[in-house]
Amino acid sequence: MSDPDPKSYKTTGTTTVFPGEGDPVPGRRGERPPAPALVIAWSVSNPEQIGEVIPLPRGSSAPPVVLGRGPGRSDDDVARVHPVHQRPGRNRSAPPLSGPSLSRRQLLIRVNGSRVEVENVGRCPLRYRGERIDRTIVMPGDVLELEDQLVLLCEPRPMQLPATRSWPSARIPAFGDPDAFGFVGESPAAWALREHLAFFASRPVHVLLLGLSGTGKELAALTLHGLSDRGRRTLVSRNAATFPEGLVDAELFGNRKDYPNPGMAARQGLVGRADGSTLFLDEIGELDERLQAHLLRLLDSGEYQRLGEDETRNSDLRLIAATNRSPTELKHDLLARLKVRVLLPPLEARRSDIPLIARYLLRGLMATDPELAGRFATQGADPLQLEPRLSTALAAALVGHRYRLEVRELETLLWTALASSESGQLELTPEVRAQLDAEVMEEESTSPRELTPEAIQACLDRNHGNQERAWRDLGLKNRWVLVRLIKKHGLVVKRTR
Repeated sequence: MSDPDPKSYKTTGTTTVFPGEGDPVPGRRGERPPAPALVIAWSVSNPEQIGEVIPLPRGSSAPPVVLGRGPGRSDDDVARVHPVHQRPGRNRSAPPLSGPSLSRRQLLIRVNGSRVEVENVGRCPLRYRGERIDRTIVMPGDVLELEDQLVLLCEPRPMQLPATRSWPSARIPAFGDPDAFGFVGESPAAWALREHLAFFASRPVHVLLLGLSGTGKELAALTLHGLSDRGRRTLVSRNAATFPEGLVDAELFGNRKDYPNPGMAARQGLVGRADGSTLFLDEIGELDERLQAHLLRLLDSGEYQRLGEDETRNSDLRLIAATNRSPTELKHDLLARLKVRVLLPPLEARRSDIPLIARYLLRGLMATDPELAGRFATQGADPLQLEPRLSTALAAALVGHRYRLEVRELETLLWTALASSESGQLELTPEVRAQLDAEVMEEESTSPRELTPEAIQACLDRNHGNQERAWRDLGLKNRWVLVRLIKKHGLVVKRTR
């Protein structure tokens, strides 16, 4: 899936972007550029090692290294590489690889710039894109499978993640586990996002969360609220798309008894409930511009009026808004008041987190379903944790897939595997494979290069400027492809209803 283009969001306000397009934390520079590394995307024998990083030599003249089972020995003629826990500010050595089918000298690896040359010199079969091979060249984003043992993802990694400046050290979770707000990830993008959220959590500014559906905007709102001084109070949240037509003002600001209709009960409204706390409005782009305008005085001064009342009230709230639309679709003066924008990275930008998220989702499902747990899980090192059993073929397919619907699509694939697997592990069944293939075919149904500016403009006009409907009608991968095409061709988007 294509990433949103943060450069198109630059405004006079403060803009934050996910890693790869700016500093990981405001004001931080000078980090050494990432270089190829191997990430353990799945381990059958040692699931606790999922997410660990195997650093590789840097530079085109670096000597070859060996990856294999067990620690190094004094008589090794080639240097060995070992996994580490890559956490903010430090790398901690992890136990060496193990597994009944792995050889001590399993893979011979040579690094040449961004290319990683891999030769299988051990007894465990090596697979690349489903085919058994003896040697191959992998690039960042490629997935290798050591049959029934390991899945390895080639990914650019810094030598060390930047130390946390804003994220509380006491809230750093155990490696691979969700943090206190439910966000899962050990990738550089995941930790940079946590730092962004922690940096702005204590600042008295309203925030706009941007990103595709399923990237975790609600978890980001929980984080911003929970790390702020307002976190002692309950977060008040509502999906703006669910407001009843004609009652949006009453839902937001409240109303006196019998107003606007006889028999209507008095209500406090979301703004009143959020006094001293945080109001999270998801899908704020679904609000009509007239209703967006009603928020302006509230954001400037905290003042508002309940329907049917003459006196002005005041609410000391912080607004966190979220949208999967382009921010330019919001009313311009509302956008000007949302000075901080945090762009949540899609799974495409954090592939090494996919297995950790899958494990977290499966643990949640199995914790409430003894039948699934009995069929597809073992007891982990932590007696309170279940370890889902996945075939390396399925794990490799999940890591290599391009997700259109983000985590929701991953969860659907896991349910398909649960329903169709017949052995004691989740497998890459024909049903799962068919679903993966269907998503790929739909994603590749239309290339942006096949569309003329006239065809795009006609579709926008036909959909009255609604980009959510237009990108689907055009057969594009997501809304952000359409946003870039609009900008590229200088098209006009007019909301006519």
